[in-house]
Amino acid sequence: MSTTRTLPLARRAALALSAVALLPLTLTACSDGGKDKESTANADSTPSKEADMGSTPSSMDPMSGPFGPGCAGVPKEGKGSFDGMAKDPVATAASNNPALSTLVTAVKKAGLVDTLNNAQNITVFAPTNDAFAKLPKADLDAVLADKEKLTSILTYHVVGQKLTPKQLESASYPTLQKSTLTTAGSGEAYTVNDTSKVVCGNVPTANATVYIVDTVLMPKA
Repeated sequence: MSTTRTLPLARRAALALSAVALLPLTLTACSDGGKDKESTANADSTPSKEADMGSTPSSMDPMSGPFGPGCAGVPKEGKGSFDGMAKDPVATAASNNPALSTLVTAVKKAGLVDTLNNAQNITVFAPTNDAFAKLPKADLDAVLADKEKLTSILTYHVVGQKLTPKQLESASYPTLQKSTLTTAGSGEAYTVNDTSKVVCGNVPTANATVYIVDTVLMPKA
């Protein structure tokens, strides 16, 4: 009788020990499976570097903002900065840039402030103070005193559409003065009418794109 009772107990003990021995393996397998699922879920939910880069193309595009050596002279803060100019229409924005004070004086004398500020989607090639200083003083004074001629010169600097740097590579555009100007170049080096260099380009204002140039453009007679 004792032998008959002992065998079932021994088998039960062996089975119990086997179950205990297998338990860690079972738990490990379950745990690994959970980690795999968690890792897969995390991988699916975490954007890849390529996705991040693709979501902000403007930060990778060197021509998405202002460029050129003259941009270093633009104020870093305030209304005359790039951020400040972007909030104002073009004549107002130019008035806050110290390098464009002569241009602003000319625009006021010609009575073009409202015209430029109310225009939509235009490009302005804006001569710097140094560009006006290249003109003989007597000639500049004469132009500033002749409203009709001054208006003709200033409107020759305005194109009736917003131009990207890419569009300046080799092209001709009609101006508000009713004649055409030509642009050429690539990268960050562009000229207008072959003689006037863009020193700070692709500057946004509320209603225009501005290309600051180092020479005053003269319409053909």
